[in-house]
Amino acid sequence: MKKIFLTLLAALALLLPAIPGQGQTPDEALMRDWIRTLGSNEFGGRKPMTQHETVTLNYLTGQMKALGLQPAFGDSYLQQVTTISTVSRPVGGKFRIKGSRKKADLRYPEDVVVWTARATKSVEIPSAEFVFCGFGIDAPEFNWNDFDGIDVRGKIIIAMVNDPGFYDASLFQGRNMTYYGRWTYKFEQAARLGAAGCLVLHNTAAASYGWHVCQNGHVDSNLALYDTETRNETELALKGWLHEDGCRKLFEAAGADFDATLAAAKKPGFKSFVLKAKGQIKMDVTYEIQQTCNVAGVLPGTDLKEEAVVFSAHWDHFGYGTPDEKGDRIYNGAADNGSGMAAVLLLAKKYAELPVRPRRSMLFLIPTLEESGLFGSEYYCAHPAFPMEKTAACINFDCIAPEPQTHDVVVLGGGACELDNYILACAGAQGRYVVFNDDNSDGWFFRSDHFNFVKKGVPAVVIEYGKDLVDPSHPNKYPRADWYHKPSDEYREDWDFSGTLLHVNMMFGVGLSVANADERPRWYK
Repeated sequence: MKKIFLTLLAALALLLPAIPGQGQTPDEALMRDWIRTLGSNEFGGRKPMTQHETVTLNYLTGQMKALGLQPAFGDSYLQQVTTISTVSRPVGGKFRIKGSRKKADLRYPEDVVVWTARATKSVEIPSAEFVFCGFGIDAPEFNWNDFDGIDVRGKIIIAMVNDPGFYDASLFQGRNMTYYGRWTYKFEQAARLGAAGCLVLHNTAAASYGWHVCQNGHVDSNLALYDTETRNETELALKGWLHEDGCRKLFEAAGADFDATLAAAKKPGFKSFVLKAKGQIKMDVTYEIQQTCNVAGVLPGTDLKEEAVVFSAHWDHFGYGTPDEKGDRIYNGAADNGSGMAAVLLLAKKYAELPVRPRRSMLFLIPTLEESGLFGSEYYCAHPAFPMEKTAACINFDCIAPEPQTHDVVVLGGGACELDNYILACAGAQGRYVVFNDDNSDGWFFRSDHFNFVKKGVPAVVIEYGKDLVDPSHPNKYPRADWYHKPSDEYREDWDFSGTLLHVNMMFGVGLSVANADERPRWYK
């Protein structure tokens, strides 16, 4: 009984906010040291499948051993993930379109950016048909099916990015994007329906990023998980982004009204149709099969040790890339995601030091290839250390520092599962209030590793930056826009960790509560 009391007392103390003016705490010193190291030039931006992966993995496994965690994968902290990297180029730099009205060329990469995940030297669809399928969504719960009455087998689907709620707040979940709005869903649905390919129609506002992001992310190389048995033959032969100007050219060649069609597609009852145009799709492909690794350690539980609570934060970043105005080419990734890894390591230390072990096991997972498409966590969820049906929750950390203290806690994905209750209780113990689903118009909830757990039925939410500052005269001097995916994402000694530590301590309480509860959190009906 005394040990249980001490555990509860320790947990309550961690939930309390730091007292201003008391200097740097041991927790803050540890976090700073981890981030300073992981974001240093020695780690070279932590790009997977380079020499800097080895440096990163050696460091993380060393830290997990020092914290007393057991290897998660048999006798190893590492889980090998096999990938395929492809570079795809349209023959002649374009796709030639022959429509009922005229001919047109879709130029690469001005009009279209395309790739394949198949292990092949070429992709050829000699007389490709194009089907415009609105948003490319089949969502029974929203009474919406863009594929009703249309056969897309062997054809190339054109699907608008985002979902109808972006244009009409009465549809779907309004401006809060559903997973149906993500471009990854469009590809998955096209593959399920037997399409030969899928082109996602880009729009800067609806996608929340410009065309240059599509080009930068897919022109040089494209990564995917690799199945050694199928050689990825079940993947779409063609994936890609289609610029609005390119789509206009395709519609004009087919004698279709681009503006009127898009306006109709945003409303219920739209009927998808085959465009009166065919394309000569020929691509040269080079590919390479490579290996990278997830990292994970376990703190075994007691009477419920066959079940687990997962704490995750990806280790990968972009390595060397385009230099900034100062000539800096290293994308250090100190905040993204040195800060998340530091949170996971700090929580591992805290749980390991408790006088009474939690009932469920604690898995501390640091996946690879998050930046490339959440592939490391996808692979883990398909080959887990603990079965998905025995995984109680995933608590994920991504870009959590620097952050000042706020009165509020913003939760994306809230209102969907019983994790809400734990967050409300732990935030309340810190004197803070919770705001659910403040803004997910950019689909952020679907863009980090926890979402692969959600797809497997494991409860997870995302804790976002608060907006109600405790001290409005001292806002965050390093807002995300200044460093996100840039060489300027470097550790600085004047980072504010007060809000970051409040966040970590709150999730300590949430994780401990979930680990010791009689029942696992459930999704609401």
